[in-house]
Parts: sequence; C-alpha cells; structure tokens
Amino acid sequence: MATIRKRGNSYQIRVSRGYDISGDQVIKNKTWTPEKGMTPKQIKKELNRQTVLFEEACNNGFQSKAIKFQEFAEEWFRQYAETKLKIQTVRCYHNCEKKVYKALDHLRMDKITTRTIQTFIVDLAGEKRYDSKGKELPPYAPKTVRNYISFISSIFDYAVKMQVLSGNPCKNVVLPSKKAKEREVYSLDEVQQMLELFEKETEANYKYTIFFTLAAFTGLRRGELLGLEWKDIDRENHLLSVVRTSEYTKEKGIYTDTPKTESGVRFIKLPPEVMQKPKAFQDWQNDYKAKIGTKWIECDRLFTKTDGSPMGMRQPYKFFERFCERTGMRFVNIHSFRHFNASILINNGVDVKTVQGCLGHSSATTTLNIYVHSFQEAQVRAMDSVASCILGKQGNIPK
Repeated sequence: MATIRKRGNSYQIRVSRGYDISGDQVIKNKTWTPEKGMTPKQIKKELNRQTVLFEEACNNGFQSKAIKFQEFAEEWFRQYAETKLKIQTVRCYHNCEKKVYKALDHLRMDKITTRTIQTFIVDLAGEKRYDSKGKELPPYAPKTVRNYISFISSIFDYAVKMQVLSGNPCKNVVLPSKKAKEREVYSLDEVQQMLELFEKETEANYKYTIFFTLAAFTGLRRGELLGLEWKDIDRENHLLSVVRTSEYTKEKGIYTDTPKTESGVRFIKLPPEVMQKPKAFQDWQNDYKAKIGTKWIECDRLFTKTDGSPMGMRQPYKFFERFCERTGMRFVNIHSFRHFNASILINNGVDVKTVQGCLGHSSATTTLNIYVHSFQEAQVRAMDSVASCILGKQGNIPK
C-alpha cells in the first residue's frame, strides 16, 4: 500500500515491498512534481495515476499477488530456503516439488484457498501408486502427507511475511491423523547381552562396539554419534558435548551440520566405567595412526574410516546387521537404541522435560507424542505403586 506526502511543490510516494530475508522493511520512494499551470483537480488525478504506476513497478514479479505458485516457490527456494533451512530439509522439500507444482502451478498465489489445498491433500492420501513392475504400493503415510503440507505452508508463510498475501491458506487444512505405530525396542536383557558380546569382538570392530555402547548409554541420533570429536569428551567431569552432526547427501557427500534442533546442543553425563571406553579407544586409535603415518587424514572424529576421514552413514548399520547375523541377536535398527534409552529413562520415573533435554527434542510435546505409550505405562505403574503402598499399610480397601 502506497502512502503520499506533500513536500513543498512536490509529492513523495512511498511503497512498502515487505521485508527482506534479514527482517528489515524494504521501502521504495518516488518524488513527483506537478507541471506548472495544473489545476488541483488535474494534480489529484495525475498523482493517483503516478501512484498506481509506481506501485505496479515496485510489485513487478516477486511482490505481485498475480504471480503463479511455482514461480513464487522457486523464488522462495533461492531467496530463503537455500540460505536459511538445513540441507536435508531443503532436499525433502525439493522431493515434494513435482506433485505440488502439478496440482497448484496453474493457480495464482492469491487464488489458492484452504479448500484448494485440502483437495490436494485428500487426493494425495488416496492416490493409487505403483512400482516399476506395476505392483500396487501402499498409500502415502500420514507423515509423508504432512511433509507436503509443511512445504506448501512454508512458502505461504514467506508470502505473508513479504506482504504478498494477508494469510496462509494452510492454517485451517485438516491433516491426516498420525497412526500410533508399535516401536521395536530392545529390552534391557538384550542390550546387556550385546554389551557382553561386544567385549569379544575383534580389534577391527573396536570402533563399532564403542559406537553402539555410546548409543545405548546416551540415546544420541546416528548423525550426532558420527559427529562426535575427541574435544567433545570431558573426562574429568564425565561429560559428552553434543554440538554437531555428521550428515550426507549425494551432492555434497559427508558434511558437518548443527544438531537437528536448538535443543539438540546439550551435555550428556556418563558413568565413569563407560567414560573409560572412549579413552581406551582413543589410545588404540593413536597407535593405529602411528602405524599408518602420513596415510592418516586427521579430522578429530571418534568414528572414522580406516584412513581417518569421517565414517560414512551406512557403516555402523552394515556392521550391526552382520553382528546380529553372527551372534543370533535380534536385529532392529540403529535408532532403536535411542528408543531403548528413552524407555529406560521413562520407566525409571524421569519427568518429560528431563527426557526431552536428554534426547534433544525441540519441545516436551514432541517427546510426549513419540513416547506416549511409554509414559502411559509409567503412569499406570505409578498408580499401582500408590495402591500397593496403601494396601500394604492398611490391608484391604474398605468397600
């Protein structure tokens, strides 16, 4: 919206173009001076015309409400997503482009309504899918559908911030309900048995046994474990600092990033007997470095390839798969160690905020949503303990 200010014999026309990526307001100014001899009526008419023309010039392209969805989305990727969002998030959104553009590309940004997006979501959830051999695939999971909405909503949020639109039509979309899935979690007996078997592993597998030992005791994500560096270990205070993750994309290869959320930066307390294991492993690694000499690539990581460069994302998984085949242990996946750690915390009566902090979740709600069954079971046990205490002291409860 333009504002007009009279300054002597001229007029200043100001147009806001929203906000830039840094959050600063972008203002465009133009000064128009009436020609001599113009009547007040002529001046008013021409001033209005100049204002409209200047607004159109300022709103050319990106700022215009008439812009098509795909054109705006591509601008959003270049001007915001590529610089502000995590690489894996941008990659996920790029994977959503094809279907979203097919459904919305023909529409102007200001013509897309909540109903439009709701129809897209319903169609997506019910879409029949087939693999390369023509076999029918299951429908998209609610989580996948939510990723599509997250992509679309992020673009509209940016449009609102840039003052292209007054509201985000995604706000009132009804999302598919998440189906609570049964998580496969290792039992305490299984983990204890694994730790005993790790002690019998060969020297070549030393780094993997340390990796999975820390996974069980810390509940760290795979990327957080792979991102650990020797300077992150405070042996005196038995603390492990989580300040980075190791990630991988086909385009960039292995790269270092910050933790998934702001809460992901945290300290984990380890018992002294567990803290001794990384120390022994570092001594072994130093001996190994001395043996191969200049072939070693220094990166300060705990978990490396044989040449010292950061370990790949799939290496721990491949070891663990072979380990379970050799030993007869039940194979789940690496993330199951994180669920095991969380279940131990919850079963021992640790409150949700503390569990959230230990796991590095963005909010307590996230923790509750993921481990709702574990908290419910813990609550039942807590009430049982109250009943047991009362019954133990007073005998039977009177009718």
